[in-house]
Amino acid sequence: MTTNRLIARLRDACRHFGSAQGGNTVVTFALAFIPLVGLTGAAVDYSRANSLQTSMQAAADTTALMIAQNAASQTSTALQTSAATYYRALFTRTEAANVAVTATYSNTNGSTVVVRATATYATSFMGVVGFRQLPLAAQSTANFGTSRLRVALVLDNTGSMADSGKITALKTATNNLLDQLKAAVSTNGDVYVSIVPFVKDVNLDPSNYNATWIDWTDWDANNQVCSGGGWGGWGGWGGWGGGGNCNPANHNTWNGCVTDRGNSNAPSSGNYDTNVVAPTTATTATLFAAEQYDPCPQAVMGLNYNWTSMKTLVGNMSPGGNTNQAIGLALGWMSLVGGGPFSVPAMDPNYTYSQVIILLTDGLNTQDRWYSSQNSIDARQTLTCTNVKAAGITLYTIQVNTDGSPTSTLLRNCASDTTKFFLLTSASQIVTTFNAIGTNLSKLRISK
Repeated sequence: MTTNRLIARLRDACRHFGSAQGGNTVVTFALAFIPLVGLTGAAVDYSRANSLQTSMQAAADTTALMIAQNAASQTSTALQTSAATYYRALFTRTEAANVAVTATYSNTNGSTVVVRATATYATSFMGVVGFRQLPLAAQSTANFGTSRLRVALVLDNTGSMADSGKITALKTATNNLLDQLKAAVSTNGDVYVSIVPFVKDVNLDPSNYNATWIDWTDWDANNQVCSGGGWGGWGGWGGWGGGGNCNPANHNTWNGCVTDRGNSNAPSSGNYDTNVVAPTTATTATLFAAEQYDPCPQAVMGLNYNWTSMKTLVGNMSPGGNTNQAIGLALGWMSLVGGGPFSVPAMDPNYTYSQVIILLTDGLNTQDRWYSSQNSIDARQTLTCTNVKAAGITLYTIQVNTDGSPTSTLLRNCASDTTKFFLLTSASQIVTTFNAIGTNLSKLRISK
């Protein structure tokens, strides 16, 4: 449009200049200089205007998402005020003049919010060919009310997360992500989130010690209380009897940790550590094996929309223990579909649902229930990754590599596609990556 007119005008000027017969060298040079300056300056002005346009569009997209959640309950005036407030906080480019923002809400065939922004850019060079300013505009539409989102956050809490500010950055990033997801909500239940902190084990909450989905076989053998001067040991250490009687410790002393589902010495033929078959007392290998693992992380939180409680959990996360991504992923998957400790709200047939897992880790696998070989653990996790994706769940994987470790082929292949694997080299990138994922998830809930 404007660019085409500019090019046409410059072309005409050059054509007329070439056929001119009069004038002298100075005049000729002066006349030639005008279109050259205009053409060179046009590139500069156009680049600046394009940058402004991009910033305006980004601000419009975010504003539409932010005001959509309350649009139905606001008056037209209040909606305009909210839109202007959000937009001007986001778009702060001083090169743009005459910035104006409008917002409209409609509930015909679903709820829709449209944010429009206009501005002008005063050119620095294009004025010589008659374009003293360029008009700018951006528009974003948020449609909502027919789609819902369920997200499992599977977060590495291992000891190495204490290094390079990673655990602090993870807490900030997760809280910001929760804010983004909350902003995509118009009615409670539009977005549910579960949180699964993991180390070698996952904490299923010690208050569940009477649950029928726990396998106490190994725990009872490794946690004995002895009388008559004997001691039974804790956390997998053997004891000495000293001639006394030893019995399993009371289950109410369990710290909540469980390890991979399967048999005591190896995975089971049912591969229950890699799937979401519901635990049943009829098949011991389907149960969650209790373990008194000392660096037990924060207890999991199933699907919910209690944003305050989720932030409290995140704030209490503390690094410790070895890395078993596989158990975190398996439990994150189960938190979306239900079973064992997880109760899942029924899906309303009037809505469409997107289910998402975000798996973040800073290290390669080091230990699970059976192995200390990375390759052996990776092989189990590969099965889980394949099963998760086959179930239609979108899987993001994030490797925080601040120590120069090899890029994880496992995590790269585990992601739903190449755009959903992130290799980070600094703790600060956790925040920006979660922000980018949060924006994408919000658009799943509130379509652009």
